Amino acid sequence: MTSDQFITVRETAQLLGISEKKVMDLVKEGNLKAYKIAEQFLRLKKNEVLSIRKSGTVAVENVQLEYTLSERVRDALYFNDFYFMSLLIILGLVYIIFFVV
Repeated sequence: MTSDQFITVRETAQLLGISEKKVMDLVKEGNLKAYKIAEQFLRLKKNEVLSIRKSGTVAVENVQLEYTLSERVRDALYFNDFYFMSLLIILGLVYIIFFVV
């Protein structure tokens, strides 16, 4: 068995052109067979997903979610927190050096 026989829900959604929620709905309805690995990770067989895609039984969704300003700010703070904290520490040290005698 090669490691690319099982794919994630996200990869399945990308292959089928649908949302991850729609993939989970297909699994719950029994249209897609899902496998749990280590009782934690949900995987699907790639050849089963490709056969469903070829059969055309799943309609492609054109869903694009808006990336809001609050999400952008939250992501910027989350992914750049080290740089923000470093800048604050440097500014604090510069203040101490030049303004506090």
